[in-house]
Order: sequence, then structure tokens, then C-alpha cells
Amino acid sequence: ALHYLIPVLAFAMGIFIAERLHARFKDVGFIHWRQIIVFTEMVLLCIVGFIPLGGSYDFVANALSSCACAMQVQTFRKVGGYSYASTMCIGNMRSGAEALCGYFKTRKKILLIKAIEYFSIIFMFAVGAGFGSLAADRWGIRSIWFSCAFLFISFIIMFIRLEIEEEKEEELEKAVENEFK
Repeated sequence: ALHYLIPVLAFAMGIFIAERLHARFKDVGFIHWRQIIVFTEMVLLCIVGFIPLGGSYDFVANALSSCACAMQVQTFRKVGGYSYASTMCIGNMRSGAEALCGYFKTRKKILLIKAIEYFSIIFMFAVGAGFGSLAADRWGIRSIWFSCAFLFISFIIMFIRLEIEEEKEEELEKAVENEFK
């Protein structure tokens, strides 16, 4: 039990950090609080890539990874309006299968779309896991830096989305203002 205590506590700490960052930066404006989370995850995982494997520092790598995982799970809970888990498949599989069964029962197209979205997430997870396995065989612990690269791309994409959302807000404000005139 003590062996797993540190990663479990690190996971709890990751949730705490994500919630504190959300509370502190939710109204900043120039950067979205989720971007801060993604950047923090990227830094933690980048550090893991520098930790020597197979030594007495494995618990540090495990704890940092657990913390980053918790931040991801806590921060990104929905996609396309549906609840999902970004770091594991079982819950997504249950939701996808449930939606597919619902579709076969009711023939509601929205349930089929929901099932396809969940199974697409699972497929991408599997592709990422396969790529990660191949990368780990080739580059060892440093393969975690590929995760950092994908997080960095996500971080940048979030700036573009933030800009689009701000433009929509401005258009809405103008429309409301014109309506009052």
C-alpha cells in the first residue's frame, strides 16, 4: 500500500492544482485557464523525460505523471457536450456501447452519432497508445516528450479557439446593443 501511496497522493494533488488554477485564472481573459493546465502538464511531463529510469527516482516520474494525469482528467471532462475520460477508455467504452444500444432500440440518429464519437475517442486513444509503445521501445523514457509536443500543439490551438470565441462574444454584444437601439 505504501508503494502506491505517493502516486495516489500525487493524483489527488493534481486535482487540487487543477481546481486552484481554475479558480485563480478563470476570468483572466488573455489566456484560458485550461491552457494553463495544459502548459503545466507539459512542464511536468517534460521533467519526467529527464529522470533516469530504473533507479530510485522511478517514484518521482510516476508521481509527476500521476499529477499530470489528474490535471487532465479534472480539466477536460466533456467533448462535444458529452462526458468523457481523456486518459482512460473503459468509461468511454461504456458510454459508447450504451449509446449504440440506445440507437438500436430507438433508431434515434443522435444516439448513433454519440456512439461514433465515443468510439472515435477510443480509436484515437488506441492509436496514441500504440504509437507510445513503439516510441517507448525506441526512445525509452524520453518518448514522453512526444506527449509534450502534442500538449504544446493543443496549447497553441486553444489560443485560436479563444480568439474565435472572443469574436463571437463581440458579435453578440454588438447584436444586443443594436437590439436596444
